[in-house]
Amino acid sequence: MPSHTFIAVDLGAGSGRVIAATTDLNKIELEEIHRFDNPGTELPGGSFWNIVGLYRDILEGLRRAVEIHGDRIVSIGIDTWGCDHGLIGQNGTLLGVPHQYSDPRFEGMAEVMHGLMSEADIYSHTGIKTNFYNSSLHLLAEAHKKNPALDAAETLLFIPDLLAYWLTGRRAVERSIASTSQLVDPRTGNWAWQVIDALGLPRKIFGEIVDPGTVLGPIREEVATFIGKAGIPIIASASHDTAAAVAGIPMSDNGKLWLSSGTWSIMGVETKTPVTTSHALARGFSNELGVNRSVRFLKNIAGLWLIQECKRQWELDGETIDYATMTQMAGDAEPFSALINPDDAVFASPGNMPEKIRTWCEKTGQKVPYDKGTILRVATDSLALKYREVFENIKAFTGTSFSQLHAGGGGIQNEPLCQSTADALGIAVIAGPIEATSCGNVITQMVGTGHLDNFETGRELIRRSFEFKTYQPDRSAEWNAAYERFKALV
Repeated sequence: MPSHTFIAVDLGAGSGRVIAATTDLNKIELEEIHRFDNPGTELPGGSFWNIVGLYRDILEGLRRAVEIHGDRIVSIGIDTWGCDHGLIGQNGTLLGVPHQYSDPRFEGMAEVMHGLMSEADIYSHTGIKTNFYNSSLHLLAEAHKKNPALDAAETLLFIPDLLAYWLTGRRAVERSIASTSQLVDPRTGNWAWQVIDALGLPRKIFGEIVDPGTVLGPIREEVATFIGKAGIPIIASASHDTAAAVAGIPMSDNGKLWLSSGTWSIMGVETKTPVTTSHALARGFSNELGVNRSVRFLKNIAGLWLIQECKRQWELDGETIDYATMTQMAGDAEPFSALINPDDAVFASPGNMPEKIRTWCEKTGQKVPYDKGTILRVATDSLALKYREVFENIKAFTGTSFSQLHAGGGGIQNEPLCQSTADALGIAVIAGPIEATSCGNVITQMVGTGHLDNFETGRELIRRSFEFKTYQPDRSAEWNAAYERFKALV
């Protein structure tokens, strides 16, 4: 059977990649074509993304892909982080450089927003808990300071939608990325007009929302000239990277509990209906949209960030330790000597993570870890127990029992953490694929172009193409005792 190539553009908050996925419909092979940095930039007026530089790097990646794969290329899809956006004016130009989600313009806006509409009401309409990165707060900040760009704008486009617009000329918002904004109703998949009106945001900028897999159109003539091939369609992939990652994890029908594991972790369940109760709000859960009109009921959790920040600090101190060695050091250390709450705000910011861990343990009256292995073991044990806490809440809110957790993303390369997660949850962890986001992007394109009948067929294709490892739970009594200690601490 002849092979086809699908191009996945995968942008994270620190770097981006253009990946070629070649498949004969029996197996997928991934090839990194171009990798580039995505540094944020501080300018007068705030923190911004170099969106034009990103677009140029994408074009360069596409040019290289055409050189290598030529006529085998079927389509292109883009996924990025959530929430950030640009405004398009009447003449089709971008009205200002997109801000980063960490830009301080959000400060004080939650209080303003909840004065206009209570958080409980907003959650009932959108299923999204208020967080500093929500598009709702950043748009409200622009309205609050009467930014003329907001009045002049015709269309709001999120980052992947903006890049797709530049590639095709079509303005459309993909549903999964829109759902991160706190301005979409997860039941209908359309704009939450009650919230938009309550915040005083202009209705005119909220345009067409399309499903993942929608063919947006062929690349523009100017793009075709640069990359060396005309007519390639751009597909609205699962444009939010977490939506793509979940789409790319082959899950059984037994609950569809998933974990996207990386610098930050997200745990959730793929379902058909949102959970918008007051208890879900109080526990920090959100409802985002995925492929095939699914809902991702999820909770954001600190991930390997804790370990990465320890590594960075030790390098600043003059000692370089690779991750394999760090993993061994943690495995050799005493388990459960102390525990932390990985989601405590003190751990969210960069800077001297080992000292922050020691200070937290001291303040909570625990044995203070001083050697590097014990610090890493405290972080790993605590993260697995945090997963247990979220797991218990998911079971309670959905009324579902789970026999396995499906984990994907780069974090699954930390095998001790995978094993600890199985031990802490008391269920099997099926780890794979590492490249879940790119896989989800690709199968969404394949469904959109008619090369796959549906997403379940796509997940079967992923299952055949990559290695998976299953971790069975062990030492249940020890982990149950540790979890009781953890709950008392946090």
